[in-house]
Amino acid sequence: MREIKIKMKKEDELIRVNKKLAFQNGEKEKRAAELVIANQELAFQNHEKEKRAAELVIANKELAFQNDEKEKRAAELGIANKELAFQNDEKEKRASELGIANKELAFQNDEKEKRAAELIIANKELAFQNSEKEKRAAELVIANKELAFQNDEKEKRAAELIIANKELAFQNDEKEKRATELMLTNLELTNAQESQKEYIRGLEKIMFITSHKVRQPIANILGLSLMLDLVKDSKEEIEQSLYHMKESALSLDLLTKELNAHVLHLKKNVRP
Repeated sequence: MREIKIKMKKEDELIRVNKKLAFQNGEKEKRAAELVIANQELAFQNHEKEKRAAELVIANKELAFQNDEKEKRAAELGIANKELAFQNDEKEKRASELGIANKELAFQNDEKEKRAAELIIANKELAFQNSEKEKRAAELVIANKELAFQNDEKEKRAAELIIANKELAFQNDEKEKRATELMLTNLELTNAQESQKEYIRGLEKIMFITSHKVRQPIANILGLSLMLDLVKDSKEEIEQSLYHMKESALSLDLLTKELNAHVLHLKKNVRP
């Protein structure tokens, strides 16, 4: 009966160890699932970062194009101003020529008409140049507005990129934490498995002692007791039988002490 109780106790301990190991495995699977989710979030953040970088490149290209257009408009405006100055000089020349033509009216009527026609053409060209100048000025104003808009968009993209980088750094920190937790969990699981193996080996040794060494003196005592009950021997034979029973009892006592010492060793050095 005592052997059965000891055996049942050891089986209960073994069941508890297996349950604890199953719990450790479940925790390990949870940590692995969290690590997978963290990796997915990190991949999403990297993808968003690449999108923001691509948008920033496009914005920079548009800004460069706007700057080129602005420089072209400024160059055209300079040319228009030069042409206007030239036309003013030409106008003054034509006016001088017209004065001379008026003084020489009798002789220079034909020349006056020519110069008047040339003056009309010059005035038309001047009006055209003024109109072109106004157009260039309007285009320059629009270009400046577009450039300001592009600068605002660039600043927005830069702010979004900074936020994305902060989120990415946070995700990396979370990933490292999850990796550390998973490593600690694996180490604890390995230690638990080693402890369980050593504990099982100890239980197997106890079962071997119980099954082989302990049963022998018990069988001896039972056999001698049966012989004393069935046979009426002489005093010397009875004393000899009692001596053997005593030897078997002492052997059983030593084995019991050995078994207790082994159990104490398991309790001290092995964590079930």
